Amino acid sequence: MDVVERYFAAFNAGDVNAMLAELSADVAHHVNEGEVRVGKASFEAFCTHMNICYRENLTDLVVLRDATGTRAGAEYIVNGTYLQSDAGLPEARGQTYRLPAGSFFDVKDGKITRITTYYNLADWTAQVS
Repeated sequence: MDVVERYFAAFNAGDVNAMLAELSADVAHHVNEGEVRVGKASFEAFCTHMNICYRENLTDLVVLRDATGTRAGAEYIVNGTYLQSDAGLPEARGQTYRLPAGSFFDVKDGKITRITTYYNLADWTAQVS
């Protein structure tokens, strides 16, 4: 199992510390529809917020890597429950959703240095509204 697969396994286990262990100290986290967050502390704060508002599990995961091992991409389905209202989004009432998504990674010295995640916010909004 490589660094990206360990990252996703930790995500599905709800283990933020194990996710953090796969990241470089200066990781750049490009969030869908949001700002770039730099560093493990920013990533941890993001995860804490997400775990309050959402419960998610990823299925149908496919990870692709370049020949050098420095870049990877992943496609998956996000299976989630909207637990608590998130600022600027519809009210949470325990709605469930199923959403195709993808992430892209830069890897250096066995650590993830960049995570970029994409999903269709309009699709998610329609599912929870």
